Formats: sequence, structure tokens, C-alpha cells
Amino acid sequence: MPRRRLDQVDAMRPIKQAGVVSTHAVIYFAPATAGLASGAALLLLHVSREGFFFISACMLTYAYADMRLVGLGHFYWRRFVSVGLPYLCWNVIYFLYLLPRAHYASVTAALGHLGYMISTGYYQLYFLLVIMQFYLVFPLVLGLLRRTRGHHGLVIAVTAVTQLLLTIGMHWGLLPPLMLRWEQQDALSYLLYLIAGGVVAFHLEQADAWVRRHARLIMAYTVAAALAAEAVYFLAAHGVTSMLGSGNDPFQPSVIPFNVGVITCGYLAGVELVRPGRSRRTQAAVRIGSDNSYGIYLSQMLFLVILTTAGWPRLDSVLPWPLVCLLVVAVVFACCITLTALLARTPLAVPLTGRKQQPWSTLIPRRERAETVPAEPDLADAGYPQPAELAGMTNHKNGL
Repeated sequence: MPRRRLDQVDAMRPIKQAGVVSTHAVIYFAPATAGLASGAALLLLHVSREGFFFISACMLTYAYADMRLVGLGHFYWRRFVSVGLPYLCWNVIYFLYLLPRAHYASVTAALGHLGYMISTGYYQLYFLLVIMQFYLVFPLVLGLLRRTRGHHGLVIAVTAVTQLLLTIGMHWGLLPPLMLRWEQQDALSYLLYLIAGGVVAFHLEQADAWVRRHARLIMAYTVAAALAAEAVYFLAAHGVTSMLGSGNDPFQPSVIPFNVGVITCGYLAGVELVRPGRSRRTQAAVRIGSDNSYGIYLSQMLFLVILTTAGWPRLDSVLPWPLVCLLVVAVVFACCITLTALLARTPLAVPLTGRKQQPWSTLIPRRERAETVPAEPDLADAGYPQPAELAGMTNHKNGL
């Protein structure tokens, strides 16, 4: 059954990537003297990970809402091709890229580190580990949402309370050591956003109408939530109290309201970017950003490391560090889009970009777009039904 293409979500994908690249830019290029200010920025930028998982779950549910058990084999194969294969390839790429500077004591040590990278995900790639965990249990989640269709409000309430308790446990070290060690790679750490994404997919038209109708209220709420989260951060930083939270740890209760608001604002931004009457240039920019967003996520660390070794952190001595970070984001975006667009038109398109190979004639996007997409689109499709919706992320507790 054909499903309507939701162009506003295409537009959200590069927005999410801008968030994750900005996170890394602050980590790599903000000077040590800006510790308090850069920490405050990171506190809010970490939302890119929750946004990624929310959108991934929502789009997966939207695309496969009618899936039955007889289609599980095909479902899991597509998940491996679009996520598992790029995950393996890019871990190997980063291993080889960093090998000349690693100075391993032996081949065995090098291979052992490669195995560790694959088991945990190099830097930002742990996002894919989390989404693959969700893929494994997705048929169960889908069955639960079908059975509770008339009680999704209760499902969200229970999930929100569970997320709050888990976040408190993670932030204050109250959970078992194994859970604390792997909190970033554990899908349970993002439970609210994964389940809420699936619930929204079941009520997409109602949710869309409500969000559009209450746009100003949502933006005001998000600003208030950001100020509240920053207040908690600065109270702890100045030694007033750490009871409500401390540091820029993304797993703390103070940022949950902000996360929800930003995800919703991201949707509103997508709506605005694709509204009727937008210029051809804007349409092309949105399409390019959307088509190459997965590649931005996969390859961004290549260019961040290059800029670091090229001495870009020293620009802080002549330019304000926020401006340096913005320049880094622009350069990384441009390089990643160029690399991804080229790779997508080679036989390595699937393992390195998660998309099927594109003809060279499509390198410059055209304005025309299909209005519907298949319920089970191929890897090149964009929009809500994208099975491999992987356009936004953040890494380690100190990273993405």
C-alpha cells in the first residue's frame, strides 16, 4: 500500500546532522578556557541523539505498520544491508585511517582493537548499535502498539516514568555496573524516544495537525525548557546544588523536557523548509542535505580529524571559538556531502552510504519529486518511510 511522502521529514534529516556535527565541533575545537560555556552548549546539543532515535522509530513504524511475521526475514535482511553493512565497513575504514598513528605493539593487538571498535562502535557509530537493537525487538514493539492502540496515552505515560527513573539511575550511578558501562550503547537508555516515535507513527495525521496548530506554544515551551536545563547546569557548576543534575551529561532528568521540545521544533522547521512557494535553490539544498545525511553521519569524523591535525584548533587564538565551530560545521558538511554524493554513484554505494547506486545524471537534483513512495521503499528513498532513517546522532558521553 503506497504511503504519502512526508517532505518535512526529509528536511529534518540535515537539521539533525547539523546538531551532531556541531556537538563534535564544540568537543574538538572549543578551547579549554571555554569549559563552562562549551559545556552549556553541549548540554543542549546532545539532543541530536534522542532526536535521531525518535525519528528512526517513527519512520520505521510508519513504513512497516502492516508488517506480518511472514515478512520478518526480508525485514531483517534489509536492516543488515542498510545499517549493519555500513556499520562494519566504516569501523574498518576508521581503523585503517587511524592505523598510522596508533603504534600497536603487535598485529594481534591491532586486530584486538579492531574487534573492540566493532563491538562498541567507533565514536559516533554506536548509534547504529542502538538502532540495530531496536530492529531486533521491533516486531514485539509493533505488536504491543497494535494491541494497545486505544491506550497509547497510557503507554507513553508508563514509558516516560520508566525513562525518568532510568535516567536518574544512570546520572547518579544507581544502576548495575554493566548497565552504566554500556549506557550509551543500550537501547533502554532511549526508551521514551523509541516508543514515542512508534506511537506518533500510529497517529501521524493527528500529531501533525496538533503540532502545526500549537507551533508558538511549542517554541515557547522549548525555550523555557532550555533555560531550566541551563539553570540546573549553572547551579551545579557554581556549587549551589547538584541535586537536580550536574555537568553536561545527556542522561539526566533536567534535559528530558528540552529534548521533547526540540524534537517537535525540528519537525516544525522541516514543515517550514518545504512549505509551498520555497525557491528552487532551497528545494535543491533540502534534497541534497536529505539524500546525503546518512553519509554525513558516517564520514564526519574523517574530516574532523583532518581539521584537528591541520591545526584548526589554533584558530581560537584569532577568532571567537563559537565562530570557529560554525566554520568547522560548514566545512565538514560540504566535504561529507561531496564524498557521499560521489560514493553513492559507485559500486560501493550500498556498503558506504546505505543507498543503492545512483546514476551520475542525478548528481544535481531536479525539482520534481514523487508524491508517494512504496510502503517498503528501497534504500535510496527519502522521507518518512525510509527504513534506514539514520540522519542524526551523537556519540559518547563526552561526544555525540
